[in-house]
Amino acid sequence: MLAAIIILIIALALVIPSLAVGVRRLHDINKSGWWMLINLVPYVGSFILLYFYAKAGDKGENQYGPDPKALDNEE
Repeated sequence: MLAAIIILIIALALVIPSLAVGVRRLHDINKSGWWMLINLVPYVGSFILLYFYAKAGDKGENQYGPDPKALDNEE
């Protein structure tokens, strides 16, 4: 019983950062964070999301802000 409670607490603590990283990655390719919901489509959704995560980010600024890699090169 105690192990189940500890696992639940750890899982809840990791959900918000995982969502934040996923949304940040989608913003890097100029997609809305709502695309995370495609994961709810059985079988196909997770593969589409995996493709988006593996895709190279947009070069230059997009509607979600400047290119983070471009900022590193200016320093």
